[in-house]
Amino acid sequence: MNVGQAHLIDGRAIAADLKRTLRDEIAVLTAEGVCPGLATVLFEDDYAAEAYQRRLSALALDLGCHYVSEALPRDAQEADALATVGKLCADPRINGILILRPLPPQISEAIVYEALDPLKDIEAVHPFNAGLLELGRPRFVPSTPASCFCCLDNYVSSSGRDLARFYEGINVVVVGRSANVGRPAVLLALARNATVMSCDEYTSARGKLHEYTERADVLIVAAGVPRLIGAEHVSDGVIAIDVGINPVKEGTRTRLVGDLDFDGVASKAEAITPVPGGVGPITQVWLLKNTVFAAQLQTGKGEIEHPAEVLGLGHDG
Repeated sequence: MNVGQAHLIDGRAIAADLKRTLRDEIAVLTAEGVCPGLATVLFEDDYAAEAYQRRLSALALDLGCHYVSEALPRDAQEADALATVGKLCADPRINGILILRPLPPQISEAIVYEALDPLKDIEAVHPFNAGLLELGRPRFVPSTPASCFCCLDNYVSSSGRDLARFYEGINVVVVGRSANVGRPAVLLALARNATVMSCDEYTSARGKLHEYTERADVLIVAAGVPRLIGAEHVSDGVIAIDVGINPVKEGTRTRLVGDLDFDGVASKAEAITPVPGGVGPITQVWLLKNTVFAAQLQTGKGEIEHPAEVLGLGHDG
């Protein structure tokens, strides 16, 4: 499907293909007496996080996975968060744990992430798993950056280009440096031998953001700022991947928009992901894929393809 000159990358279709494969993998584990279990930890009153949690819950139940949601108030203390994480780490029914961002300011992300059992840390935020990813031998590939490259790989392959040669030496610009999206996306691009530039709020504050984004062959935007990137920020022929999920009030309704000014960027792009319907649907399936792989690691059962192999990466078993 095309929007103006840009090809619209259909994340829902990619997610549907992954889901069919994942359902077969779960059936193998179930036949061996293992029900993969996912738990989320949510700090209340965040629209985007709550919407994502609802979709993830529905997917887990649809696939036949055990699912637990732990909700904490925004004024919860760090000790409360650590106790919740500790309880889930000790629960044998839970194979994967996702801590939904944003965390309230009184709680340290670093301290909570370090409390995770590395074998249940499906977003690779624990120092052990982050280190393996840094070394190019990931145990888990974080869901959102993985989904960005699922979109890219799918589009590049469908357009008849060789994946390995496509990435070699191209300019990949990543806007946003979060531990679970921006930084891992940089590492995944480096693993493909791309030339990578990383930008963030400080780049933008200096008024220099466009100097880097205009040089992008592939632009991945994960800044959490509605419509941050417009047509003036990109060059013709860019492939633009929008990770943003930003709630915007329109009268009495709230809807989700991306970090791209979609119409403006689409008028110049070769290909673009929409919001919703782009990266988001894939992340949910990828989280369950990581959960299923975690269940295999913890039980020694099943014959499941390592998530890193889907992206053509090495991994540490």
